[in-house]
Amino acid sequence: MGRASFAVTGGADGRRVTRVRYELCVNQEIPAETVRVFIALSPPDDAKEELAQELAPAYRAYPRMRWNRIEDWHITLAFLGEVSQAAVPVLRPPLADLAAAHRPLTLALRGGGHFDERVLWSGIDGDLDGLSLLATEVRAVVKECGISFVERPLRPHLTLARARRDTPSCAVEAAAGLRGFTGRPWQTERLHLVASNIGRGPGPIRYRDVDAWNLGGDRHHAG
Repeated sequence: MGRASFAVTGGADGRRVTRVRYELCVNQEIPAETVRVFIALSPPDDAKEELAQELAPAYRAYPRMRWNRIEDWHITLAFLGEVSQAAVPVLRPPLADLAAAHRPLTLALRGGGHFDERVLWSGIDGDLDGLSLLATEVRAVVKECGISFVERPLRPHLTLARARRDTPSCAVEAAAGLRGFTGRPWQTERLHLVASNIGRGPGPIRYRDVDAWNLGGDRHHAG
């Protein structure tokens, strides 16, 4: 909606005239024409809970870190960035076919580290060759759909938290606490097309599934 402002002036015949001017509110919500998306795998809940228990001392020691929600932990296979809303339905059928044709992978969460002393992550172990192949196939599908993106080397990990600029040592110290962690093996279940709200205003980063498909199953979405 617009905002009305009123101005009272003198008319040519001396009478008072009220003019109404409508201005667009600066905080008016405009539907986004693009969406920020990536394609990923997600560990099962019990594997994430196992890691969360290992992180308990870090949660207590570094409460000011920007901790990602456990339900948002994921392994990115292809980061597409901002794409047109119209690109999403184009991606769905070939990603569903790829998921149906690809066997589940056996992976595990292991250890931890940091990027630039600010971003805390946990590493991935297990069938890394299979994971690399899946990422390659996912990226090929995206290119075949005519969607351009910056292709980065695959570095399998879960992003756990970000340190604030005034306390960068938190990520380094928390990573050291994960050095000896080895989680139980688990099988990948679904291929996820995920959207994020990064760059959509203040507040914490949030992710939501646009769609997901069972690996090695039928081509219908996982629900």
